[in-house]
Amino acid sequence: MSDFKLKSGLAQMLKGGCIMDVTNEAQAALASKSGAISIMVLEKVPSELRKNNQLARMSDPKLIKDIMNSGITIPIMAKCRIGHFVEAQILQALEIDFIDESEVLSCADYSDHINKNNFKVPFVCGARNLGEALRRINEGAAMIRCKGEAGTGDVSSAVTHIKTLTKEIAEAQKLTTEQEKIELAKELRVPIELINEVIKLGRLPVVTFAAGGIATPADAALLMQLGCDGVFVGSGIFNSKNPEKLAKAIVNAVTHYNDPVKLLEYSTDLGELMHGTPIDTIKEADRLEKRGW
Repeated sequence: MSDFKLKSGLAQMLKGGCIMDVTNEAQAALASKSGAISIMVLEKVPSELRKNNQLARMSDPKLIKDIMNSGITIPIMAKCRIGHFVEAQILQALEIDFIDESEVLSCADYSDHINKNNFKVPFVCGARNLGEALRRINEGAAMIRCKGEAGTGDVSSAVTHIKTLTKEIAEAQKLTTEQEKIELAKELRVPIELINEVIKLGRLPVVTFAAGGIATPADAALLMQLGCDGVFVGSGIFNSKNPEKLAKAIVNAVTHYNDPVKLLEYSTDLGELMHGTPIDTIKEADRLEKRGW
């Protein structure tokens, strides 16, 4: 079995689940108790990162190690900056389960993403469209997530990204000649083999999760109904009045995303949610989703 098949197979095991951002052992324990399939360790959740203009780097390995040693048995992820392959090397040496080359952190390289084929640990990467997704997969990403706009509690960008991805895959399937496929491969800057695989499968060849702005059970179910394989949930949970109840509700909503009666139950009496920031109030230059290419 190739390294990529092994890594993408590990990501497949997360399908149908909810991955939660955590910043300490208590939050990690809450996420695990609530039924999260994995956790993403950060020193600050995206909503806090948005509040200041400071540089955002990889988390202190001690924080990650402390959570790894706290008895958590679900897979543990951590973020590195786009293009910062040394941060990725450190996280791999830490024996993390997945690395997210993330636009939520400050960008380290404005010309190249990490060559993820050089690593044994599987990578998660964000994408807004088919081109970005396939370029990351060509670099070795084992999981794709839509970028959304992290830290806002506004789900609209995540919706736009997954709908764009679905639309562009459908358009690729309409191509009838080899030359048309070659031209698309050139336009997207990826091998023709990846184009052919997408056309054959009618989807990306790796699991596709939603991320960015998911703050309610209804948000999670919406992205699942739009075709996502699972969801990442960030600051929306721990900035709410009742994080434990909301966490369980979102996990349940991912599982029962096609059952309106159960979604009604999960959405009721959650208390005050995160206030959120409408995306249209954020300057284009300040949007995290714009990082990466």
